[in-house]
Amino acid sequence: MERGRRKVWDKEKVHALRKHLGLSQVGLAQELGVRQQTISDWEQGIYQPRGASSTLLSIIAERSEFGYETQKSKEKENASN
Repeated sequence: MERGRRKVWDKEKVHALRKHLGLSQVGLAQELGVRQQTISDWEQGIYQPRGASSTLLSIIAERSEFGYETQKSKEKENASN
């Protein structure tokens, strides 16, 4: 999730965080001060959060004790066992 010292948010991480928070795309958009379409674009992998949005996602993740793990992460772990 990190590149150097900066957090990198891909589509799976954004989606997993939103679900962890129990928010709709509209709800997360309101929390971040962006449009719902922006959240949708992130979750589809069209764009990645950057700048202030990336920082806010990282702060929200830390404060909500978000333990990043998507279905893909679980599948990789199970395949290696």
